[in-house]
Amino acid sequence: MTTATRIRPLAGALLTAAVLTATAACAPGEATVTGGTAALGASSSTSTPSPAAAPDRMPTTPAETLALLKTLRIAPEDTGAHYDRDDWKHWIPQPSAGKGCNTREMILIQQGRNETAAGHAAVTRDPATCEPLAGHGNIWHSLYDNVTVTDPAALDVDHVVPLEQMTRSGTRGWTAAQRQAYANDPDVLVAVTAKSNRQKGSKDPAKWMPSNPEVRFEYLRTWVFVKATFKVAVDQAEHDAIAGMLRHMPKGR
Repeated sequence: MTTATRIRPLAGALLTAAVLTATAACAPGEATVTGGTAALGASSSTSTPSPAAAPDRMPTTPAETLALLKTLRIAPEDTGAHYDRDDWKHWIPQPSAGKGCNTREMILIQQGRNETAAGHAAVTRDPATCEPLAGHGNIWHSLYDNVTVTDPAALDVDHVVPLEQMTRSGTRGWTAAQRQAYANDPDVLVAVTAKSNRQKGSKDPAKWMPSNPEVRFEYLRTWVFVKATFKVAVDQAEHDAIAGMLRHMPKGR
């Protein structure tokens, strides 16, 4: 089973929460942003891989997520691994999304909607460049901070498990092709406000969690699922923080 096949369920995790939350967009107390600074196969590793098989589906409850967390290898962060964002070639051409589209634009198209048309209409974009346009009825919902955005320049496309975090988690032996595949995998990407993404940086859940409480379980189960799928490690503090938060979440989540 390929990595793409195994990780496909991830598309439904944070994005399902996005659809549910976006139905209440612009509700009282919710901020609206209309502009901002421009920017949500087996893998080899230098360390011993986890003996557990990669998961074939996303966990649906805190208990299932805890069980999956227990299969992850616990190891100190690989601080000797040099991180260079250029080593993770990202925002590559995505012709399947339309002429001239790259990965960032594809995610903005997939995760945005146009509120001026009936139903969940596609965002309006520049036909010459594929770039989603500000205004024109286009909106995006930033899950991390519960903010509705009308200008894509206010958004970053975030790797749920950041590239630097992956570098420190046992991917030193990955090939350039493996790094590029991860960096552009739509199932690990989410469009969020640039502010929330900059606050997150490369932090793991021991150091940062979304300010929006409604998506914290989605965030944790996605984080664990990604790490299990790509067979990378968690450090002890990261493991303990995730486990502690999951144990205090309602069982029916």
